[in-house]
Amino acid sequence: MARTAVLAAGGIVLRQAVTPLVAVVRLRKRNEWVLPKGKLDNGETPRAAAEREVNEETGHDVSVHEFLGTMVYDSRGGSKVVHFWRMEAGRDPVRGLMRDVKAVEWLPLTDAVDRLSRGYERAFLEHVGPIALSAVNGARTPVARAPEPARVEARSEFLDQRSFVQKAWDWLRRAA
Repeated sequence: MARTAVLAAGGIVLRQAVTPLVAVVRLRKRNEWVLPKGKLDNGETPRAAAEREVNEETGHDVSVHEFLGTMVYDSRGGSKVVHFWRMEAGRDPVRGLMRDVKAVEWLPLTDAVDRLSRGYERAFLEHVGPIALSAVNGARTPVARAPEPARVEARSEFLDQRSFVQKAWDWLRRAA
């Protein structure tokens, strides 16, 4: 019998600088670098959970902007469905980091992609990061997308074989 998917939410968190910076967090337990995200509390909306989790993991208050996409992956024998929003953080933290987080780093997009420990998060940020940066640039020149690397082609083949949960989330997102 299939396990129920775990629902989570997070953000591609940007901070203004000459070159906009992206937040990545280092988990204390496994010493991995990841995007800030976490599970929904009972009755919590994905957007509210994303804002709460990013605040807890980065220590920054954030303004939440457009929805950027959903990432689905296997985690401890079941699927994890994570919704991401573009967020902007102020320069200074407003609180300490939660106990599970060892550090936060603010890096240019390419460095943030390289720093992430998990391949599926690197692929996600590699594709969604330029979209988030373009939104931040506003009237300025949009960020040019890099040519599609070979691993992107493999990822698009994977997306053609989406799980039922991912198809349902995609359908709900389009219906909203």
